[in-house]
Amino acid sequence: MENQYGICRIAVAPLRAEPSDRAEIVSQLLFGEHVEIVSKDDRWWLVKNGYDGYEGWMDFRQLAAISQAQFLEMHDHKLLAPLNFNNVLTAEDGSVYHLSPASNLPYVADGYCYAGTEKFKLGFEPYDKTTADFKSDIEATAKFFQNIPYLWGGRHLFGLDCSGFVQTVFKMLNIKLNRDASQQAEQGDLVGFLSEVKPGDVAFFDNAEGKITHVGIMLSPNEIIHSSAKVKIDPIDDQGIFNRELGIYSHKLRIIKRFVE
Repeated sequence: MENQYGICRIAVAPLRAEPSDRAEIVSQLLFGEHVEIVSKDDRWWLVKNGYDGYEGWMDFRQLAAISQAQFLEMHDHKLLAPLNFNNVLTAEDGSVYHLSPASNLPYVADGYCYAGTEKFKLGFEPYDKTTADFKSDIEATAKFFQNIPYLWGGRHLFGLDCSGFVQTVFKMLNIKLNRDASQQAEQGDLVGFLSEVKPGDVAFFDNAEGKITHVGIMLSPNEIIHSSAKVKIDPIDDQGIFNRELGIYSHKLRIIKRFVE
């Protein structure tokens, strides 16, 4: 099959483990994110996210076609929906889309953006992620998502999983992270001790089998913001995250990584 490419034309599209509406949601695409089409099964297409390489099945009607040149150009995309709960796009038929922060805004010109041949009027100012200052912006960016509910596979304001939360915060700050916690743990530079932590370092946690299953962003050597039931701030020490509601250590600390010196 010839390489084919698409771009998400709705606010959020589920990526599923199998080609079925009943299948597990493994991740989500946000508006304007670009994909390579790997294979097709009737209305279900297996796609690979151009941002993080993550694969999943989606309904092809949630995509607009783009060329290979446009797909490659989107790798260096800069303009995003900002940290705002009212990011509204208006389609040519007058209907509106409500975008989550970190959604891409492709081909912005004269107050419009484009997904394939479809034209959308911007109701907000685009955010240029290359203007971010990681050290000064990390805490406020992470706290913007506080109290968003936990959702397996979520990357949207209606629900974020732990790695989706971390990936989204870092995308807003112009740092590309992989999708899953175990993949993110392979990136960055190791921080040797909890006492050496700086705001924005990323902590990873493992299960009884030693597999990394959770991730969060350090605010200080003794506080972490992470998605567990909801995006929240919890105390942390050398044993891991202490859950005040349960009265136990809920996540066992494995490693800490740094992405900005």
